[in-house]
Amino acid sequence: MNAASALPLPVPASIPSPPAEWASFSLGPLTIHLYALCILLGIILALWLTQKRFARYGGRPEAVWDVAVWAVPFGIIGGRLYHVFSSPDAYFGPDGDLSLIPQIWLGGLGIWGAVALGAVGAWIGCRRAGIRLSAFADAAAPGVLLAQAIGRWGNWFNQELYGAPTDLPWGLEIDADNASFPASAEPGTLFHPTFLYESLWNLAGLALLLLADRRFGLRGGRMFWLYAAYYTLGRVWIEALRIDDAEMISLFGITARLNVWVSIVVFLVSVAILVYLSRRLRGAGTPSVYLPGREPAADAVGDGTAGANAATDAKATDAEGTSGAADDADVHGADGSATPENDRGNLSETHGSSVTLESQDPAKAEPRDSASRIQSPGHRP
Repeated sequence: MNAASALPLPVPASIPSPPAEWASFSLGPLTIHLYALCILLGIILALWLTQKRFARYGGRPEAVWDVAVWAVPFGIIGGRLYHVFSSPDAYFGPDGDLSLIPQIWLGGLGIWGAVALGAVGAWIGCRRAGIRLSAFADAAAPGVLLAQAIGRWGNWFNQELYGAPTDLPWGLEIDADNASFPASAEPGTLFHPTFLYESLWNLAGLALLLLADRRFGLRGGRMFWLYAAYYTLGRVWIEALRIDDAEMISLFGITARLNVWVSIVVFLVSVAILVYLSRRLRGAGTPSVYLPGREPAADAVGDGTAGANAATDAKATDAEGTSGAADDADVHGADGSATPENDRGNLSETHGSSVTLESQDPAKAEPRDSASRIQSPGHRP
């Protein structure tokens, strides 16, 4: 065996960033940004997973899109607003540019604003669709982690939101002429790939949430709060590694990034609510995904049209049954020889079918009909 072939293959000592020209490409007059494509792909896969889970809960899969048309735009707007106000220097600082605020393709979405305002949009969509917000949130929670895991790769294409310098073999390369490259760092310096850390953390969380749901059947909002607790736990240490510009807050003698403090607060609140809901819902049955009085017909889960037709047929059947029962009551009530007990017995045995007339003695049926005609002038033959 050749000694040269026995040597181990070289292991890359760093993670390269894509060339700057990869951040976008043109299709005719349109400029497509890879950051936006990563966000869009994450949203599509999240909605697909949410549909699968919502159907397993007993809901109509297409209802997820009815909610998404409200939740997604609200979430994007909320995420952008949170980023702008949590990192204001680029927009309101001495060299700030307000025209950058709507340029979302350049990067910058704050998860807390996206979740907060997205929840408002989801609430509106759920009310319109007759769905419980807690049921939709439980179904969507794993998908949100999946969307975040994919969306983080947009930061890689933009060469942004990386961590402190490191000499680890998975350090991230950043172009020295990139606008975000630290002025105090030497060219060739490697940085913590915080985008990768968060992406892997979210994928692990996705698996954890799916396993927890399968094992414990978490409903009533518990899946959502488990997601919030898990995500913020990882966000604390990942956020602490980042060196991009951010608002710094001092509390209890500790100065940290605003997002670190927000993550700690959200984590504590999420754990408290999760414990509270677990105790409150212990032993309770599985709640419906629909608001009271908004449940669709049985067939509507698979086909909304079929469900509507079934509901119409049911109403028509009820009306016919009521009319028939009223006529029967007139006929039987006119027969003085028949007791209420006998009437109920006949109805329960025949269940209102045509067998009733065939099974009765003709000799007894004719006098009954004649009596009803005499005593009930309003009877229709």
